[in-house]
Amino acid sequence: MSLRRTKIVATLGPASSSPEKIAELIKAGMNVARLNFSHGSADEHRQRARLVRDIAAEQGQHVALLGDLQGPKIRIGRFAEGPIKLDVGDHFRLSTSHGLNDGTQDIVGLDYPALVEDCRAGDELLLDDGRVVLLVESVGRDEVRCKVTTGGPLSNNKGINRRGGGLSAPALTDKDRADINLAAELQMEYVAVSFPRDAADMELARKLLRDAESDAWLVAKIERAEAVADDVALDGLIQASDAVMVARGDLGVEIGDAELVGIQKHIISRARKQNKTVITATQMMESMITSPLPTRAEVSDVANAALDYTDAVMLSAETAAGSYPVEAVEAMDRVCRGAERQPVSKRSGHRLYQEFERCDETIALAAMYAGNHYPGVTAIITLTESGYTPLIMSRIRSHLPIFALSPNSQTLGRVSLMRGVQAIRFNPAEMAASDINQAAVNCLLQAGHVQPGDWVILTKGDVYNSRGGTNSMKLLHVGERLV
Repeated sequence: MSLRRTKIVATLGPASSSPEKIAELIKAGMNVARLNFSHGSADEHRQRARLVRDIAAEQGQHVALLGDLQGPKIRIGRFAEGPIKLDVGDHFRLSTSHGLNDGTQDIVGLDYPALVEDCRAGDELLLDDGRVVLLVESVGRDEVRCKVTTGGPLSNNKGINRRGGGLSAPALTDKDRADINLAAELQMEYVAVSFPRDAADMELARKLLRDAESDAWLVAKIERAEAVADDVALDGLIQASDAVMVARGDLGVEIGDAELVGIQKHIISRARKQNKTVITATQMMESMITSPLPTRAEVSDVANAALDYTDAVMLSAETAAGSYPVEAVEAMDRVCRGAERQPVSKRSGHRLYQEFERCDETIALAAMYAGNHYPGVTAIITLTESGYTPLIMSRIRSHLPIFALSPNSQTLGRVSLMRGVQAIRFNPAEMAASDINQAAVNCLLQAGHVQPGDWVILTKGDVYNSRGGTNSMKLLHVGERLV
């Protein structure tokens, strides 16, 4: 079976935390395990991380860990007598002084004092992912007085967004700071920052990670309207990050569903042009929380993201709390493979008329262009210390699998998120320099990825334990004696 290029991120939770279930998820095709810090205790996350590491090793796989920070999700309090129902025309107040457990049909508390400063008459507030919409009529010293324009049931702790964005909560809370230390302890490959406003939020998260002695790569979750207001704002977030997530839940609420598809495609395109990986997330197979099969609309959604060259597609509640977590990964695997069988140009215009900035970047791009244009090439091999070379390679549209060979466990996990990249443990320091090319090709031969008579392209550096050292490329004929 051909290797799937689009990666799958699956969220672990109550439905997917047993050793047996995690083993099934990895076998089904999970490339990245997401630990959602919005739910569960630190010890539960430690247990899940340990199981993923141990079971992936048993299966001979490399599965990355992604820690997803909760961020400043603004939520209402709780209702004293259970859920309420708001009808169109009802008046309802959001209060910063009302008891957080004392909500009624007319008022609910919330622990976000800045709401009264952020809101103006005429604003629209969206509760529970837009299922209930409130029009702000006036703002008092400690409450926002609203009229219901879209009614529906409302229960405890539902989130609040403002149409068009603009709620000013900082991106990193005290809980997030503690969870960054937990991510460092667990040696996670990726940490996702929720609701970042700008590059400064990402830079703070990076400093906190480095202070905790973590080399994790940072994922900016694009979910505020301000983040996509213009290309300057979007590019600033992308450039300050190592990867981005199209977090379609809150983003869709803030900008509106009609704009969401176009924005999704725009984010994917701009991130790839800036050499960043992209995860497309939220409700991709939502119906599989309760159904063993996805809807046709969900199949189309996942397939179109794969055709847009997202690096990864993500499952949330489908695997964390659903009745069919393994089936959801299997369905996503099946849909991605189907999309990838569609004709895709082997020739890429990516950075064709731009100067390259680094030696390893130049080698990476040259290798992909050579592979796409030279008949008989069936694989790209890159010896990598940090994962940067395969990252650059995976920005190029290609049918060729990229094999990242590294002795570094975190690098092997890191590349598991990159489109079309397969991780193989390989330590060139353990062998003579004259044997390295042959040993690298033998890794692929033994696994059945290449056959005698194939051509492969191999990139490496003269020094194997330094970052950014890739400086050579070779075309190798499989089956011949290689030096």
